[in-house]
Amino acid sequence: MRRHILSILLENEPGALSRVAGLFSARGYNIESLTVAPTDDPSMSRMTVVTRGSDDIVEQITKQLNKLVDVIKLIDLSEGPYIERELLLLKVKVATTNQREEVKRLVDIFRGQVIDVGDATYTIEMTGSGDKIDAFVKAIEASLILEVVRSGVSGIGRGNKTLHL
Repeated sequence: MRRHILSILLENEPGALSRVAGLFSARGYNIESLTVAPTDDPSMSRMTVVTRGSDDIVEQITKQLNKLVDVIKLIDLSEGPYIERELLLLKVKVATTNQREEVKRLVDIFRGQVIDVGDATYTIEMTGSGDKIDAFVKAIEASLILEVVRSGVSGIGRGNKTLHL
């Protein structure tokens, strides 16, 4: 079961996201992460779907996605070199000076930022690969974590590999 990152250009129309997600659920495929937003062309959106499966299963998913009328173009970024990023917003309680110093040290090590400081909380922003985000969340003492928000994966091919018309 290999991790695949599918990057999809689709028409920016009502119901397009629902049809793609419905294809996955109807066939019993799991979506680990889903992000979607308009592109530089307001008539199109770019969707990034992370799923796991054998190459044969992902090939079937790809073929079925390409049959959807809303899908303009699709590539599996996992087939070559790519860059992935995810955004993390994490709220932690930092009631003591020691907790504040330890959290700030970890944020610096992982190259994040404290973007909001409350009386007894820090809100942290961090971007990076899913592995980096996972490692940071594990490094923070679990009892300090108040809230975790993750954007899901955004990905782009390296070099000349592009997804456009």
